Amino acid sequence: MTVASETPASARLPVADPPQVRRAALRLIRQDRRAFAAMIVLTGLAAAAGLVGPWLLGRVINTVRAGGAADAVDRYALTILVCALAQLLLARYARLVGHRFGERTSARIREQLVDRALALPASVVERAGTGDLTARGTTDVTAVGRTLRDAGPEVFIATVQVLFILGAVFVLDPLLGACGVLGLLGIWFATRWYLRRAHTAYLAEGEANSALAEVLAATASGARTVEAFSLQRRRVAACQEAIEHSRRTRTRTLFLRSVLFPSVDVSYVIPVVAVLLIGGALYDAGAVSLGTVVACALYLRQLSQPLGAILLWVEQLQSSGASFARVEGLADGPRAPALTGRAPADERIEVAGVRYAYDDGRDVLHGVDLTVRPGERLAVVGPSGAGKSTLGRLLAGIDRPRTGTVTVGQVPIARLDPDELRRQVVLVTQEHHIFVDTVRDNLLIAAPAATDEELRAALDAVGADWIDELPDGLDTALGADGLRIDGARSQQLALARVVLADPHTLILDEATALLDPATARHAERALAAVLEGRTVIAIAHRLHTARDADRVAVMADGRLTELGTHDELVARGGAYAALWHSWHGEPPPSPR
Repeated sequence: MTVASETPASARLPVADPPQVRRAALRLIRQDRRAFAAMIVLTGLAAAAGLVGPWLLGRVINTVRAGGAADAVDRYALTILVCALAQLLLARYARLVGHRFGERTSARIREQLVDRALALPASVVERAGTGDLTARGTTDVTAVGRTLRDAGPEVFIATVQVLFILGAVFVLDPLLGACGVLGLLGIWFATRWYLRRAHTAYLAEGEANSALAEVLAATASGARTVEAFSLQRRRVAACQEAIEHSRRTRTRTLFLRSVLFPSVDVSYVIPVVAVLLIGGALYDAGAVSLGTVVACALYLRQLSQPLGAILLWVEQLQSSGASFARVEGLADGPRAPALTGRAPADERIEVAGVRYAYDDGRDVLHGVDLTVRPGERLAVVGPSGAGKSTLGRLLAGIDRPRTGTVTVGQVPIARLDPDELRRQVVLVTQEHHIFVDTVRDNLLIAAPAATDEELRAALDAVGADWIDELPDGLDTALGADGLRIDGARSQQLALARVVLADPHTLILDEATALLDPATARHAERALAAVLEGRTVIAIAHRLHTARDADRVAVMADGRLTELGTHDELVARGGAYAALWHSWHGEPPPSPR
C-alpha cells in the first residue's frame, strides 16, 4: 500500500535526471576550478607521500636479510617518518581546501535554489504544496551541503589514495597486483548491487519525506478547520499513513546498507590473504623477494582505510545525489510566461470571455466578462465555491485563463514584469506571513525606501495603533524569539504593506476575515481613504463591504450572474437580494 499524496502528480515539482545532475556538478566545479585543482594536487601529493612507507619498509627487510649496515636502516626509517609527516600535513591541507570548496559550492546551491523558487509562478508553488518546496530547501539542501563539505573531499581523497596504492602494488609485482585486484571483486559486486538500487530508493525516500511534510503542514495550518468539522481522526489517519510510507522507504534504504556493509567488511581481508598466500609461494620459488611480498601486503592492508572511507560515505553520496536531483529539478520547473515590454496604457481592467480550469481539467470559470473602471470600488460576492477567489487570482496575474483575456491598460496582466505588476495590482488574501524580524523590516519589504513617518502613516491607515504600545516601537522583534502577535494584528501589518506598496488596483480576497467586525470596517474605511482615486476589488463574505461599493458583481457556479449597485440588486430581488436579506436574518423577498 502506498500513501496517497495530497499533491496531484501533475502539480509536483520536477526531479532532475542523472545527466542533468552530472552537468550541474561539472558546472559547480568549473565555478571554483582553482580550489578544485588545488585539492587534486594536494591529494595526489599526500597519496604519493603515503606510498613511500611500505616501499621503504620492504627495502628495510631486504637490507636486513642481506646483512646491510644499521645506518642504511636508520636512513630508511627517518625517510619513512618524514614522508608520514608530509602525508599528514598535505592530507590535512587538502581537506581544508576541500571543505572550503564545499562551503562555497553549498552557498551557490542555496542561492540558486532561492532564485529558482522565486522564479516559479506563484500558482505552481501553491499547487505543488509547501511540503515539497520546504523539504527541498531544508533537508535536501542540507544533505547536499554536508556532502560537499564532508563526504565529497573525503571520498575524492580516498579514491586517489586507492588508485595510487593499487598502482604501487602493480609496480612492485604485476602478479601480486592482479591477485589484489581480484580479491577486491567482492567489494565491486556488492557495491554494484547497491548502486543499482540505491538511487531509486533514496528518491522514493525523499518523495515520501515531502509527502509527510505536506500532510503535517496542511494539518497544522488547517487545525481550526479540522476541529470545526471534527476531522481529527481523518487527519490523524492521513498523518499515520504518511509516516508509515516514510518508514517503509527508510526501511528499504536501511536494508540496502545492511547488505552492503557486511559484504565489504569481509572483502577487505581477501586481497591481503591472497597476496600473502601467493606471494609466499612465489617467494619459495625465488620469483620475488620477501620485502616485495611484505610491501604488497602492507599496501593492500592500507586499502582498508580509503576503501572504508569511500564505502562509509557511499550511502551519504546516494542520499545526497537524490537530494541534489530534487534541488536541481527546480531548474526544469515551469516558468512565468514571457514578459511583455509594453506598459499599460491606462488603469482599466478588462476580463473578456475568461474560462479557467485547474489540474483536473474541469472549468471553474465559464465565460466571465467584466470591466473594472479606474477608481471604482467593486465588490465580488457569492456562495462558497462560486469562483470569486479564482477570479481574484486571475485579476492579480497569479494564474492565466485557459481561454479569454485579463488585461490592464490593454496589456495581459500575467505577462507584466513582477515589479511592474506590483505597481499595477496587489492581491491581499486571508493568508499572511510575518517574518522573524522587526516591525520596521516587516514593513520595509513593501517599500524599502520608506521613512519612519511613512511607516507609521501606513500603520495608522489600517488602525494598528497598538504599535505605540510595543516596548521598542518599530524596532520590536517579531516571531518565535520575539513578540508573537495574533492573526488580527498580523493581518493589519499585511494591509499596511499594501498601503506602502501603493498600487493603483487593490484586490482584497476576504482580507479582513481575521479582524473583528468593528476593526475590519475601520480598516476598510481607512484603506478607502488612503487609496482615494484607486481601484479596489473586494472579494468579501461580509456584505457591508458590498453595500459601500460602487458596484457589486455576483458570482455563482463560476459565472457572473448579476452586476450593478447595491440598491439596484436589492431592488431586483435576485440572488444578491437573497444573500443580503439572509445576512440580516430577514426572510427572503417574494419572487416577482
